[in-house]
Amino acid sequence: MNKIYLTLVAAICLLQVNAQWQPAGNRIKTQWANAIDAGNPLPEYPRPMRVRNQWKNLNGLWEYAIAKKGSPEPASFDGKILVPFAVESSLSGVQKAVGTDNELWYKRSFTLASAWKGKYILLHFGAVDWRAELWINDIKVGMHEGGYTPFSFDITPFLNATGEQKLVLKVWDPTDAGYQPRGKQVNNPNGIWYTAVTGIWQTVWMEAVEERHISALRSVPDIDRSIVSVQPVLNATTYGDIVDVTVKDGQTVVNKAKASAGQAIDLAVPSAKLWSPELPFLYNLEVALYSKGKMVDRVESYFAMRKISTKRDENGIVRMQLNNKDYFQYGPLDQGWWPDGLYTAPTDEAL
Repeated sequence: MNKIYLTLVAAICLLQVNAQWQPAGNRIKTQWANAIDAGNPLPEYPRPMRVRNQWKNLNGLWEYAIAKKGSPEPASFDGKILVPFAVESSLSGVQKAVGTDNELWYKRSFTLASAWKGKYILLHFGAVDWRAELWINDIKVGMHEGGYTPFSFDITPFLNATGEQKLVLKVWDPTDAGYQPRGKQVNNPNGIWYTAVTGIWQTVWMEAVEERHISALRSVPDIDRSIVSVQPVLNATTYGDIVDVTVKDGQTVVNKAKASAGQAIDLAVPSAKLWSPELPFLYNLEVALYSKGKMVDRVESYFAMRKISTKRDENGIVRMQLNNKDYFQYGPLDQGWWPDGLYTAPTDEAL
């Protein structure tokens, strides 16, 4: 009985959320547009190269407003926008142009899980086009420029002790009136040029970490020596911190090694399964950080044992090689645009 009740409640909530959102305009829709859950769009973990368990997806319906450039935060917002779809897209539910003279404002609230108490909270944006300024609880935290690059902020000092937290983001994008990289975007598309993309267009999410944690991983395979070199990058180190790295083939341990924090770790990968388009095999990677004997961080990742190089053939022509063998490269031209989502695919299934 309880399961039936919970299923009905979930269905009602989904209907209520989707009632606040519909694709805007009359643009062509892909077959996946109707499958979007406005309460949980693009729910997949957004950073498979460094996976943690404690994370929260912030995609969904946010408030939005379009205001004159240089204006303060609007007293009232224009309506709802579905993040992470750009405001000009049909799937945003808005499909409005912003332009060079205006700025796009976003607002939402969120709460933190009780299990996150005492941890450091990182707020991540997969991509925002182009200049983004962030406020947490009416405190300006920082700014980022770049329409195609992920960025993060440690928002821990700006959070309230309890209750709801306020998040506001302001975005300005000059499109073809500026000199920033913009691909084929123009304000007035025609011919080979495409629609402007303004604002959030990749997943927004948070994760909880300890004060010392793994901030990046660099894995370099060497098939000639049958090793992989793993370089964990830490946000801060204390002498005596240890990094533990495990290489797995599925669930089978291939090799393990430990090193002092900051050191690269070389691990043998005997009888390596080499990656190729015909057999795109990936090894699993687990990396843990220990400080004073206690594990303070753990991430999951992956890597491929492969080598891309060039070599002259008997006629002196330079050939591309994959894993020390000539390999002819076929490359389809994928513009990466969706008629309904622009830069952003409607669902994971669509990708």
